[in-house]
Amino acid sequence: MNPSFSVLPQRFVIARLEPNTDLPSAVLASPDFFSITRTGDELSIVCAEGVATGSTRVDGPWRAIKVQGPFAFDQTGILASFLDPLAAAGVGIFAISTFDTDFILVKSENLDKAVDALKEAGHQLLGE
Repeated sequence: MNPSFSVLPQRFVIARLEPNTDLPSAVLASPDFFSITRTGDELSIVCAEGVATGSTRVDGPWRAIKVQGPFAFDQTGILASFLDPLAAAGVGIFAISTFDTDFILVKSENLDKAVDALKEAGHQLLGE
């Protein structure tokens, strides 16, 4: 099985804040895709460019590839079927999983290379 994928139109950044930092209200109010993860070591935020103002460590721009789900929790190898071709093509990633699916962020300058590698691996880009 080779799930299809799409590319979100926005450009994103990944911000790292101290673990005890309050959640930025601008991120919470954003209508676009965002992800927040807090651990004992850090607060990581993925959000649209321009939303993570005031963050000291920000990396970007990134683009998001959405794996077309939903997938049952007992389905295995789906994310690997995307990550293996990207690794072989030398494309670094930042992965985010949700209840239904996965999102793979790649640096904006690597988007075309990533899409080509995924299509060569048998995945279909929606809209083509």
